[in-house]
Amino acid sequence: MSGLALSGEGRAFFRRGRIDYLRRWWEASGRPAPGFVVDFGCGDGAAGPDLAAAFPGAEVAGIDPSAELIERARTSYPEQRFSTDLAPFLGRAALVHVNGVVHHVSPEDRPDFYAQVRDLLQPGGVAAIFENNPLNPGTRLVMRRIPFDRDAQPLTHWRLRRDLSQAGLQPLHWASLFYFPRPLRLLRPLERGLHRLPLGAQYGVFALR
Repeated sequence: MSGLALSGEGRAFFRRGRIDYLRRWWEASGRPAPGFVVDFGCGDGAAGPDLAAAFPGAEVAGIDPSAELIERARTSYPEQRFSTDLAPFLGRAALVHVNGVVHHVSPEDRPDFYAQVRDLLQPGGVAAIFENNPLNPGTRLVMRRIPFDRDAQPLTHWRLRRDLSQAGLQPLHWASLFYFPRPLRLLRPLERGLHRLPLGAQYGVFALR
């Protein structure tokens, strides 16, 4: 994507960074390894292999409303299960991973979306929702350069946490991610101390059912 090129990195860098942060948080929390993981809004399915590597032994399934994207995902990752239908997975997931979806959902439709995330989770399961950070000027610039994102409506981490609470999910943790573009990559080890400074390019909110 031409917009992401401003960071000097591609999709895989951000995808793996998000999932690695989630893995480290999960391990530090002492939670048992998830047996079933849903990538909700999976698109072309690229996150599936990284989720499977982060949580060995877990079954990973991808769900997306786009039949075209699901067919592409099935072709690219035949070892993984994909579907446009939530029904077979309701109440089964120990972890639901959502990346870059909420800002494409209109505010009036978000309560229904959060309810779907909640209903995919088993009791005690965790939703891990990653979003672009509107407080970061670079993020806003990138989104303007990506046609798919130009009409999106990003939301702050505190708004997402409030919305999840209203949907019956208990926010457990939030973190800000990706502060330094590739030209400043030598500074990236500092990012582990900056997760509570809400200025990274993206953020994650983790919530419990």
